[in-house]
Amino acid sequence: MKLEKRTRSYNDACGTAHALDLIGERWALLVMRELMLGPKRFSDLKADLPGISANVLTQRLEGLEGTGLVRRRRLPPPAAAQVYELTDWGYEAEPIVQELGRWATRSPAHDPSLPLSATSLMLSFRTMQSPERIAGLAARVGFRIGEQSFVARIADGRVHTERGDPAGADAIFTGAPEAIAGAVYGGAPFEALAAAGALKVEGDEALARRFATLFPLPPKVSA
Repeated sequence: MKLEKRTRSYNDACGTAHALDLIGERWALLVMRELMLGPKRFSDLKADLPGISANVLTQRLEGLEGTGLVRRRRLPPPAAAQVYELTDWGYEAEPIVQELGRWATRSPAHDPSLPLSATSLMLSFRTMQSPERIAGLAARVGFRIGEQSFVARIADGRVHTERGDPAGADAIFTGAPEAIAGAVYGGAPFEALAAAGALKVEGDEALARRFATLFPLPPKVSA
């Protein structure tokens, strides 16, 4: 595979420097984050990254394609839509995204109440899960977030999230990512979120409440 020759480079042999050559442009790593759960159309990427312009998104996708991290393909009929997806090498960056996110949440300046995408929320569950708290739990938890749906499969002390139909799940959360994150990471009472129409829980509510305790944030560093 021949990679695109970069016009901007640190010209440094260090692997970290080259990693920044590959994904250090503004928005590049977030574009990759949004593809971690599978392919997306350009319009879906734009919707899930509302702060990015169409022009910049085009540039970042072209750059990530050129470096071999992203590829595009056309879905077969009846969809017949062009999508972008990570290459196998691109998917290998997930642990990097996870550890970077975990590290950054220790910052006193991190604000978990800011907007986030559905994909970001699902990846956060993979990142922040506590095997000790999950031990002995086996369940299937679903999420309906706008037009998107996901499933969290809990087994063997791990939580794995993926896109999928939540029908038949033991418990199902319905709401915006911010509302679900508020319950999981912000300690927002389920009753208050439900009363405000921000969150709906179907199925096993006790399981849903336990699920919200499985992802403790790491402690903040001293200011």
